[in-house]
Amino acid sequence: MLQVGAATVRAAIGILYPPSCVVCRAATGEAQALCAQCWCGIGFIERPYCERLGTPFEIDLGPGMVSPAAIAEPPVFARARAVCRFEGAARDLVHRLKYGDRAELALTLGRMMRQSGHELLADADLVVPVPLHRTRLWSRRFNQAALLARVVAGLGERTLAITALARVRRTRQQVGLTRAQRGDNLQGAFRVPPQARPLVQGRRILLIDDVLTTGATANAAARALLRAGATAVDVLTFARVVTER
Repeated sequence: MLQVGAATVRAAIGILYPPSCVVCRAATGEAQALCAQCWCGIGFIERPYCERLGTPFEIDLGPGMVSPAAIAEPPVFARARAVCRFEGAARDLVHRLKYGDRAELALTLGRMMRQSGHELLADADLVVPVPLHRTRLWSRRFNQAALLARVVAGLGERTLAITALARVRRTRQQVGLTRAQRGDNLQGAFRVPPQARPLVQGRRILLIDDVLTTGATANAAARALLRAGATAVDVLTFARVVTER
């Protein structure tokens, strides 16, 4: 029986279905990639940035610098990192993953998150996604944070704990709420189930989500993990809102 190699199969698929940009569908050299134009349209976040919040600085103030926002309102989590600003092509990618039934985009975004968050991943004992409430999960059919966490954990060879954190209270949509309203909306929304506590206790957790906005969700989730015995919680997202001030 004729054996067909994997490389031959991939080549045949490439002829039938040429790889294209995940944003604009222009031709690319490999599958699940971005074309040069869309790549240049992403506002990547690189150092110098606040070591706590991961927000970019306009000038390099030296290693270990923390922003005034992190000093005025220290987050519950230890460190946050994001691939890029939540704008332009990055916003399109998040919306297509989250609302456009494009679950395959998690592979592209997760790979980029793995690169940007390699320091956090190296320190992590456990990778945990921000969970959806069961009713929202039923209506959306998948949790985008869980898809991203699976990619990040796999590439970083870290233990993935999908059910280590539960969303026990259905909250209002965060869109349109102020910072204070977001915090109030998430009070008591997360909990570590009793059966997951032994997995969380004494571990440094890497919390995964698609977007970091005000940090209210990340703070609420981190607080629940710390109360369950986690030693620290870091946050890694694909994009984050950057407010110029």
